Amino acid sequence: MTLRIKSTKEFGSALLYGALGIAGFVIATDYGFGTAGRMGPGYFPRIISSLLILVALVSLLRSFRLDGEPVGPVNWKGLLLVTASVCLFGLLLTGAGLPVALTVLLLVSALASDHFALSVRSLAALVALVAVCTLVFVKGLGVPMPLTGSWLSLLFAS
Repeated sequence: MTLRIKSTKEFGSALLYGALGIAGFVIATDYGFGTAGRMGPGYFPRIISSLLILVALVSLLRSFRLDGEPVGPVNWKGLLLVTASVCLFGLLLTGAGLPVALTVLLLVSALASDHFALSVRSLAALVALVAVCTLVFVKGLGVPMPLTGSWLSLLFAS
């Protein structure tokens, strides 16, 4: 019995999920695990990495069982814009603050879609998403992210 890859997309997904899961798990081994009741800094990364490895194994099995289409060409526009949006978020977070960094992240990554159009509805969704993310992460979870960064503080300082 020979194994033949029937779905290259599933196989590629398995490789990507597996690589990310293994890398995350290895990196997280330097952090304390803790317990479910008192989680250490390595608890969440190891759980998520384990789930990624599990998804990789399922995708790998599916790649041998299910027929699939070949992998198409790389969407360079989408890849570059989504990567740029994440990099801009990281660069803007401390300088401009979370709401501005999130707005830039969402707008630049939305440009990756051929169907994106700036409208009242999309702007309302943008404002709602930024507000919800800000409330959940900063107020709800207490993640120490600035609402106004150092650049904006300089503008409004008297």
